[in-house]
Amino acid sequence: MSPKMELSVYERLKALYTQWAGEPIESISQLPASGSYRVYYRITGKTHNVLGAINSDVKENRAFIEFSRFFYEKGLRIPEIYAVDAELDCYLLEDFGNTTLFDWLSTARREDEIPANIVDFYKKTIEQLVEFQIQGRYLDFGFAYPRASFDKQSMMWDLHYFKYYFLKLAKIPFDEQLLEDDFNRFSDYLLEADCDYFLYRDFQSRNVMVVDENVPAFIDYQGGRKGALQYDLASLLFDAKADLPHAFREELLNYYIMVLSRKVKVNEQSFRSHFYGYVLIRIMQAMGAYGFRGFYEKKEHFLKSIPYALRNLSYLLEVFDLRQRFSSLSDALREVVNSEFLQQISEEPTLTITINSFSYKRGIPIDFSGNGGGFVFDCRAIHNPGRYEAYKTKTGKDPEVIAFFEKEPEMHDFLKNVYDMLEQSVRKYLERGFKHLMVNFGCTGGQHRSVYCAEQLAAHLKSSHPVKIKLKHVEQEMRN
Repeated sequence: MSPKMELSVYERLKALYTQWAGEPIESISQLPASGSYRVYYRITGKTHNVLGAINSDVKENRAFIEFSRFFYEKGLRIPEIYAVDAELDCYLLEDFGNTTLFDWLSTARREDEIPANIVDFYKKTIEQLVEFQIQGRYLDFGFAYPRASFDKQSMMWDLHYFKYYFLKLAKIPFDEQLLEDDFNRFSDYLLEADCDYFLYRDFQSRNVMVVDENVPAFIDYQGGRKGALQYDLASLLFDAKADLPHAFREELLNYYIMVLSRKVKVNEQSFRSHFYGYVLIRIMQAMGAYGFRGFYEKKEHFLKSIPYALRNLSYLLEVFDLRQRFSSLSDALREVVNSEFLQQISEEPTLTITINSFSYKRGIPIDFSGNGGGFVFDCRAIHNPGRYEAYKTKTGKDPEVIAFFEKEPEMHDFLKNVYDMLEQSVRKYLERGFKHLMVNFGCTGGQHRSVYCAEQLAAHLKSSHPVKIKLKHVEQEMRN
């Protein structure tokens, strides 16, 4: 065995950085786990800031690396691959930061009101989706994994995933043979659509990065393959926890058809008909994942998405008539929507966490909940972008300031400690049925560091716990 093989994959990842960058590592920190088994590290040296990825699934890595090289050459905003280890189980790639479209949407929306700049960003995302789908027709699908196309076999895998990990674990009654017959007919119906385009497979708001407000960036397309245009659009518009208003979905559907029509000939009636079929199989695939991760692996935060999926499914059963052609499937899905067991999971969060940013010049915000206050974190020891002219008129919500902090190891260390401390309290508060918790972040002016920390904690807690978040930037609201 060679000396290189004797090194752990983590050590080889670090060696890959020093060889590529020609400099030692100054800091390396593991990013929070997501829904996959890949592990990411943010690696910082004197002149470089990159992500390092470790994944034992070499075939999946090869698909991601080859797809990345293809799309990068086409000018699409995907991470550049800097270096790949000879064993293909770790590699270095461009770091787009931490802010996803889902994070931005979650912190900026007010109920069903989507801010105009986010509406524009969604439309730019759709324009780029069309580019992925059309240009991607010409990549080498021999690298696609686990299959080269979203064909009948792939669809049946997803449908069985839904059956075994959601229907059965959620105790939904169904006739096994009749449902299987409907699965076969339903997949044949979906394959009537043109399936000769690039299918991103997981085109949802957590895989769209907000580097700036003008151009979205994209990650996690390693599951790409040939397939129908409708699937990825369904993934974006019916992204469960993004919970887009139905009117906004319709607006984006119309916009997509308009953009697509400039590139290829579109039969709009047929497109719309098959669109809702692909919405349905995407929802079922996602619910299979929620069941596997939540019911089977006991990862509670995956269960948080079930209420949103149920609302999407209920809406879909109203606009897409399944009963006549797929009666057993229709019956099973209506059992899902009406399940008392699932409705219990669907209860609203009982814990409200108020997160404030503030200026120490005006004092710590008062807790009016009757809970007597909570955490107060002093951000003044962190490197302050407000000292530099370019950032003086910006806040911790602006992309330029976000990019500044994402390159600051001391900010990552600070927030990691905050997250670790909050995790213990949030879990205990939920167990004991407490109703309120307050978290305050203070800095000198209440403009940069405290605002950024409050935004990051809000996104972190919202994605990991069944809680309601109230986010307030005290100093900024007083100025406005």
